[in-house]
Amino acid sequence: MTMDKRRAAVAIAGACAFLNLYPTHALLPLLAAEFGAGPAELGLTVTAGTLAVALTAPLTGALSDRLGRRRMIVAAMLAVTLPTLLVGLSGSLGEMLVWRFLQGLCLPAIFAVTVALVGEEWPPEEAGDVTALYIAGTVMGGFLGRFVTAWAAEWLGWRGAFGVLAGVNLGCALLAALWLPAQRRFAPASDMGAALRGMAGHLRAPRLVATFGVGFAVLFSLVALFTYANFHLAAPPFALGTGALGSVFAVYLCGVVVTPWSGHLMRRTGRRMGAALAVGLCLLGAALALVPHVAAVVGGLALCCTGIFICQAAATGFVSAEATTARSAAVGLYVACYYIGGSLGAVLPAPLWSAFGWGGVLVLVACVQLLLLGLTAYAWRPAGKV
Repeated sequence: MTMDKRRAAVAIAGACAFLNLYPTHALLPLLAAEFGAGPAELGLTVTAGTLAVALTAPLTGALSDRLGRRRMIVAAMLAVTLPTLLVGLSGSLGEMLVWRFLQGLCLPAIFAVTVALVGEEWPPEEAGDVTALYIAGTVMGGFLGRFVTAWAAEWLGWRGAFGVLAGVNLGCALLAALWLPAQRRFAPASDMGAALRGMAGHLRAPRLVATFGVGFAVLFSLVALFTYANFHLAAPPFALGTGALGSVFAVYLCGVVVTPWSGHLMRRTGRRMGAALAVGLCLLGAALALVPHVAAVVGGLALCCTGIFICQAAATGFVSAEATTARSAAVGLYVACYYIGGSLGAVLPAPLWSAFGWGGVLVLVACVQLLLLGLTAYAWRPAGKV
């Protein structure tokens, strides 16, 4: 097996997970017509999956520290195919939420465990770049999950779109089974109790806990932006259709370019300065997205994505490097906080959307980004400095 295939498998694992987290985003106007629901209720189609991830990620990380990485990743990628198919057979919004929740239950064994696998199977001088490649894969998956379902829905309806997505999942699982590296450096925890004690130790580490907060802010911002951007762009004067809304998510591709480069940025500027630059990009993007023109909104979303993905890559790399023991448990805690943020990002802005529209959502995102900046200033200071 070549190194290229090993790295490709890491990117594919990241893509598979994000394929299944947000496919309903571009379909929200269609689902509103199908089920007669409003933005808050439809936001639950995002929250159901992310909440399941948040609830199970810490335990999955601890279980992986006991059982191993590769087998859990491949099994989870195969397992998620079934609930993805069943989403398209849903007879009601409530039934859809059940299948979306089951999709989410499968995903922590991909998210948390792949990052830990990278930390173990690649030397330290390469692990940061491979982690950034994994993040780039998640970005591509986030785009394709929305883009593929949106355009498939144009031809096959939203139900058929989930059948297409299930087929893509199956292909990703087979490639991962062929290409993921064999475990050579994995040392299993002596028992689950040891893994859970390692997790408790991480919760007593202030720098890690603050970085978990960074993860919360990162996904809260991203989900809030793209959930309500769909309603904003589907309404007059824009009135974009389903396929066009799916195409808007091409701004995610900024992350494919930026995240592999973000490791170089952090080495050059330091994590804190890199985070400050990233937050600045996000705030600039939020301001641009206020302009009532499609190009301005899309450009603003692109800037926001770029800044958010830089912070995500930096935070993920920091957790993997800072946690020298029970690494998968640490990543699991990070993922839990990350997806709690995403779960709330789909529903908490709803009152602001109702009262103030798109501008209210953007102001909330800007406030969360400033909180993120404060957390990075504290957590990512050089070791030993107050």
